[in-house]
Amino acid sequence: MTVTPNDALIHRYAPMVDGRDELLDADGRVRDHWAELTEAYESLGVPEMARRRREIELLLEQDGVTYNVPTAHGRPQHAWTLDPIPFVVPGDEWTAIERGVIQRAELLDLVLQDIYGERRLLRAGVVPPAMIFADPQFFRACDGIRLPGEKQLVVYGADLARCTDGRWLVLGQRTQAPSGAAYAVENRRVLSRVFPQLFHTIEVQRLAPFIRALRSALVGAAPLGVDDPSIVILSPGALSETAFEHASLAAQLGYPLVEGSDLEVRGGRVGMRAIGGWVPVDVILRRVDAGFCDPLELRPESTLGIAGLLDACRTGAVSVVNTLGSGVLENAGLAGLMPALAKHLLGSELQLQPAASWWCGDDIGRSHVLANLGTFTVRPLSRWSLEHAIDTTHASAAELDELRRRIDAHPEQWVGQERVTPASAPVLGHEGIEPRAAVVRAFAVAHEGSYLAMSGGLARAARGANDPIVNPAGAISKDVWVLSTHPENETGFWLAEPDEPMHAPSGALPPRAAEYLFWLGRYAERAEATVRLLRTVSSRRDEFQKTAAGPGPASLVVLLEALTRVTGTYPGFVGDDAAALTHDPRNELFSLVVDERRPGTVAHAVRHMFDAINVVRDQLSVDTWLVVGSLQRELEALRHTTGDRDDAVTNVLDQLLHGLLSLSGLAQESMVRDHGWRFMDAGRRIERAVHVVTLVGSALGTERSAPAESLVLESVLTAAESIITYRRRYRSSARVSTAIDLLFRDAGNPRSLRFQIDRLTENLAVLRSEQASDPTSAEVPLIGELVRLVDHFNSERLAGPDEHGHRGELEWFVNAVRNELAAASNAISAVSFTRLLPQQPMVVPYETRRMVS
Repeated sequence: MTVTPNDALIHRYAPMVDGRDELLDADGRVRDHWAELTEAYESLGVPEMARRRREIELLLEQDGVTYNVPTAHGRPQHAWTLDPIPFVVPGDEWTAIERGVIQRAELLDLVLQDIYGERRLLRAGVVPPAMIFADPQFFRACDGIRLPGEKQLVVYGADLARCTDGRWLVLGQRTQAPSGAAYAVENRRVLSRVFPQLFHTIEVQRLAPFIRALRSALVGAAPLGVDDPSIVILSPGALSETAFEHASLAAQLGYPLVEGSDLEVRGGRVGMRAIGGWVPVDVILRRVDAGFCDPLELRPESTLGIAGLLDACRTGAVSVVNTLGSGVLENAGLAGLMPALAKHLLGSELQLQPAASWWCGDDIGRSHVLANLGTFTVRPLSRWSLEHAIDTTHASAAELDELRRRIDAHPEQWVGQERVTPASAPVLGHEGIEPRAAVVRAFAVAHEGSYLAMSGGLARAARGANDPIVNPAGAISKDVWVLSTHPENETGFWLAEPDEPMHAPSGALPPRAAEYLFWLGRYAERAEATVRLLRTVSSRRDEFQKTAAGPGPASLVVLLEALTRVTGTYPGFVGDDAAALTHDPRNELFSLVVDERRPGTVAHAVRHMFDAINVVRDQLSVDTWLVVGSLQRELEALRHTTGDRDDAVTNVLDQLLHGLLSLSGLAQESMVRDHGWRFMDAGRRIERAVHVVTLVGSALGTERSAPAESLVLESVLTAAESIITYRRRYRSSARVSTAIDLLFRDAGNPRSLRFQIDRLTENLAVLRSEQASDPTSAEVPLIGELVRLVDHFNSERLAGPDEHGHRGELEWFVNAVRNELAAASNAISAVSFTRLLPQQPMVVPYETRRMVS
């Protein structure tokens, strides 16, 4: 059918004033390359498109896709936003864009080599020396550092905008550590699942060849003589804005994700502190700004880098991608010189022009900027400055005067740029398709002597009609669909070529990652055990809340007190307000579910579990977020519930248990039994052992009346997931001694103390056999003492009360086991988790670099 703007989904769509539109031409007709898409959207209609947007949100949540937004109180995670409507580009037009992006990468590579090499461009005045030397991203210490091979700029990103006359302009370039490629891959994965038929019908070019080319480029950057390099991805950590991308790249490329504290220089070589010993590193794909990479020679206040890294780079012992110092190519003044540089270095015209700009360090440029100050966008010379771009068209007279004074004070630090109004692209609004200004980030990677451009990219659209396009936290991301015009090159698939290693070197686990996996296991088990206990207590409360006296209420009091002791959430049901809380426990029970600031609650355990997952997500199955992604959302919704709290708590506990059980099953059935799994399982075993002995000791430490004790015992076995086994084994009657046997000694019960000790012993035996530490190291004798305790206790004696009804032997046993488990946990930490002194910044001069005043 013929699609017109009058059809239902786009009947209100109109291009933005004085701008070009991607969807409609100048006559208001749908452009040819959009026709098939708009027909499909019309057939779906607004309600179905809205449903698919919700499906997109769910998939992104299940994948744990986030962008961390800096705030005054830290960096909370914000969900990634993806528009259901892609940014569509015809194949022939994208081919021209690719040529322009590749040309720019080639050109910038030559500039980079010259700036840190012979500096002919600076000597000849083609590039003003003051422009480069005033840039804090120029590091003299990086002079002479070269990567093996032809290309020094390995990965390149260009921010593109279509202007009103239809031309594509370059707004900025990313050469420090270009981000967005992994987000683009994730956008593609999600959108192709939500619109599978449409995606295949239209024949969109794939993104996978870019990731493969990146892998090849990293292998090719290895030091001379290294055929099978050890490669790592260096990240600032889980609080980085683009932490998801770092972990995603690590998973896609198959390389360890490390932080600066995981690496060190020994004898001139960079290596990773790993479980089992020190592992040399040959190539580092860095996502840390260069200035923070070596506190000895760059920024001495940095705690993110590796002392001595630059010296290792100079000797060729390690290759850092992109090379240290490459951020100088992001210099805003350099953008205006690109046409002249293309002619000077390449002998050709620049195919993708920059937005017109003038460097204020030049007298003519400064005069022009100051004379037109109210019409330009004024940018700091370097992205490293603390300044942001200033749109002077919205500035007051006083603000313009202040900016003029600042430019006059430090003209070399400012660049005036012509304002560019990006073309609008369609996004899905609440009532249909709406136009929003959009820009595209394109990527290129060094490949076979030149560069390979991604057949797509990451588009960002403004949220509102008059909103600026800012970072991903303030914009809507869009997948870029490049339409195929010819059969795909079959060499771009993931089959190893003869000249590449047939397998990656075996991965090594940094002690930092091992520690987080260990605590991931502990917090996941803690959350699951607390949820089970809360469900059991809530069930007893529902059963006896209207009963004034008798064994039911008596058992409920015991269980509430045990709940406080097991979770450690004192004073709770054992403090001065115990009577009042026991009479009406609703608020306390609610707090034990949702209060993440209170240690011992479900929310606290889930929060710390997610903190651990964020650090080691590259070590986990890709399905991890699928099974646990909604847990925090469920707790947040419960926290703000306005309806019946009791029903809401019950529903959320059920949902939480489902997710936590799925996580446990995923770990057991989908994770390779490597070091990481062993540490995670060891953490889970210790936590489960602590929980079961504490539960039994807290609930059964004092003898009650037979009816009340029967109810308590049944609840304990239920919370310990052993009630069915107990009933089948002991059909005639229930006894505390036989329950203790089942929960403490039975090696065949997956919830018993002995089962946890056996699994812990097995994990430690494997870990110690593969580590450099002595197999008889600190924690092994402690495990032996635990085995002795379990093998030699007498269940009848533990269950026997004294004349006051107190089970003193049980209390002694529980405390002894808890102490040994705590000692074993501490010993594992001391033996396996590297305990570095906190990184301290070196003495920094009062002014390490001149900032924009």
